[in-house]
Amino acid sequence: MDFRGAHIISVKQFERADVDQVFQVADNMEPYAHREKVSKVLDGAILGNMFFEPSTRTRVSFGCAFNLLGGDVRETTDVKTSSITKGESLYDTARVISGYSDVIVMRHPQVGSVAEFAKASRVPVINGGDGPNEHPSQALLDLYTIKKELHSRQRAIDGMHIAMVGDLKHGRTVHSLSQLLFLYKDIKFTLISPEELRMPTEIVAELKAAGHVVIETDDMETGLHDNDTVYLTRIQEERFTNKLEADIYRGRFRLNQAIYTRNCQPNTVIMHPLPRDSREDANELDNDLNQHPNLAIFRQTDNGVLVRMALFALILDVADKVDLSAKPVGWYTESRFE
Repeated sequence: MDFRGAHIISVKQFERADVDQVFQVADNMEPYAHREKVSKVLDGAILGNMFFEPSTRTRVSFGCAFNLLGGDVRETTDVKTSSITKGESLYDTARVISGYSDVIVMRHPQVGSVAEFAKASRVPVINGGDGPNEHPSQALLDLYTIKKELHSRQRAIDGMHIAMVGDLKHGRTVHSLSQLLFLYKDIKFTLISPEELRMPTEIVAELKAAGHVVIETDDMETGLHDNDTVYLTRIQEERFTNKLEADIYRGRFRLNQAIYTRNCQPNTVIMHPLPRDSREDANELDNDLNQHPNLAIFRQTDNGVLVRMALFALILDVADKVDLSAKPVGWYTESRFE
């Protein structure tokens, strides 16, 4: 894949070598993300952050990643504040906003909307999530996290066992992560969900066709056995036409310290794309695991900045120039944080 000027719409664009390249550049971004150094490699560049669905981590981390490379961010955070409410087409919006930006990140509730927008854009577009369809940067940061967590345990992605738990029908994070894992070998997937919220059949078929083992079950405790990673998701209530229907499934699959100890291996990594639903009737990932050393959810969010920095650097063709404008961070002193 030639990243220069490319749209990032789907994980299906990537070969394994492309993923390796993103991860290598992400590793090089650590001093900047950790505020040890500052780079102005994107000084003068503008990111158009267009989020027509609620977002905290994705929107803020993309903006943070761009700022850390020296660029500026302009945001649209609600469809009600945009001219789309006046009947403007995605085509017209893309033509206009791409004239104000050097790269655009877009989230939209409709499947295929970001791809449609990208066709009219004059600058690269990154898919920040299109309805229940895909979320490619989340899949990359999830896989980057898995790679780092397993490496610390002398394991690799090839041959790993992963359990995906929750709303696998509507969860775009598990869709994209599963499809990215097509690129690896001999993975065992245990898909734990209610019958009505199972992983789309076409994704399951593709996993099996790629030579992976896929087990589908609604028995959470049995399904948690023998996994390197457990990836939980919340019930995607915004994808249900009837909110009361979502209540039927909320809280049915919960992970807490007792269930983890009883069913998981001692080093099983716990992941979640966030937000986790901490309401009492949901609570799919209990707070009693907050201090558990295998809880990787906040390492995931930190890794998201690294991966998104890497994507910007590759797309805007500055990955080999980041260090040229590097200098120490002037405001940072160790004593300030003692």
